[in-house]
Amino acid sequence: MKTMLPLWTIYVIPLAAAFTAYLFTRRRRESRARAVLDKSIQSGLTEPASLHPRIDPAICVGSGACTRACPEHTLGIINGKAHLVNPTVCIGHGACAASCPLGAITLVFGTAKRGVDIPFVKPNFETNVPGIYIAGELGGMGLIRKAAEQGRQAMDGIAASPGAADMLDVVIVGAGPAGLSATLAAMEKKLRFVTLEQEDSLGGTVYHYPRNKIVMTQPVVLPLAGKVPLGEISKESLLEFWQGLVARFSIPINFSERMEKIEPVDGGYRVRTPHHEYLTRSVLLAIGRRGTPRKLGVPGEEHAKVVYRLIDPEQYRGRKVLVVGGGDSAIEAAVALAEQADTSVALSYRGESFGRVKQKNRERVAEAEQAGRLRVMLNSQVGRIDENWVSMDHAGEPVMLENDYVIVCAGGVLPTPMLKEMGIRVETKFGTE
Repeated sequence: MKTMLPLWTIYVIPLAAAFTAYLFTRRRRESRARAVLDKSIQSGLTEPASLHPRIDPAICVGSGACTRACPEHTLGIINGKAHLVNPTVCIGHGACAASCPLGAITLVFGTAKRGVDIPFVKPNFETNVPGIYIAGELGGMGLIRKAAEQGRQAMDGIAASPGAADMLDVVIVGAGPAGLSATLAAMEKKLRFVTLEQEDSLGGTVYHYPRNKIVMTQPVVLPLAGKVPLGEISKESLLEFWQGLVARFSIPINFSERMEKIEPVDGGYRVRTPHHEYLTRSVLLAIGRRGTPRKLGVPGEEHAKVVYRLIDPEQYRGRKVLVVGGGDSAIEAAVALAEQADTSVALSYRGESFGRVKQKNRERVAEAEQAGRLRVMLNSQVGRIDENWVSMDHAGEPVMLENDYVIVCAGGVLPTPMLKEMGIRVETKFGTE
């Protein structure tokens, strides 16, 4: 006589099988996440470059929504909670925070070890000084899509406030992603405005990227133009797209006109340039964070062979070049130079590892070093620059390098004095909003 299974087993056995499969998959994912975190710690790659997620473990339930939303795979689930397992890859787009069902993720600047100077801005991107707005990289948001959104949102705030008939509504300083988007928004809202760009070309920081650098961005909504399906794109293609926008909408930009001073006047501000003075009720600063290039402060740095950015690697073909810096720009410059025929390239960085660079760049520099095209000198500092030599300290040992050119990619000094002169509050963030 056949034994009949209880009716409840028809439901329990499939559920138990599904739960077992779920546990197995979850443990495998947690094991992978833990391995990534351990590797980051062992390599010293624990400091995010800028804006990044902070997870509240008391709220996080480990749903995994944030890990699935992050295209850079910087997050993982460990012991049932989300963790930032690959910090240096995070680019701060905030998709993780938007996807969290319980609001356990907050986007913050800096860490307990490394502070980041950020100008104070309100939700509408107005600073503590009424009428002065900041958008984009200067405010800590270097991501192209986010910078463009901030430029547009700043114009919303400016358009909502009343203006005087004898003044411009806004002077927009900078024609990078934030400034260009703000200009389109000003045109859409029929504001009286002037856009100033100190360079002879638009693009802001992107304009100074090395030739053929791949820029990671996402679809962006621009005033007048609508949704633009941008993705992984070269520097040249992105600049060509922006130039197309300028031509298509006849965007007025005053190129090669540098903002020199902003002075308060009754009802607004006077913006001075070498060519004009503009009276305006508001100013949008979309000038980026580079400010003045950070220098090494060593003897011989005044030589003409010392430059602070790489535009065209081909001009250094067949030369002996030293690149100084440990960020993405330094690594990209060194690798691009190493691809030139008969070019001797050394990369000097004072740290023990490249702590805040993209994974692709770490792989590229390792490949170039293994192929013998690039000499990587960690724990090194430049001591003196001479006409044909560079004196260095490499891990405590003196080194003399034959040298034709030095390219310093050490970032820039935030224009804090200018901001403070205008009364703008600058805060140092140590892992805070």
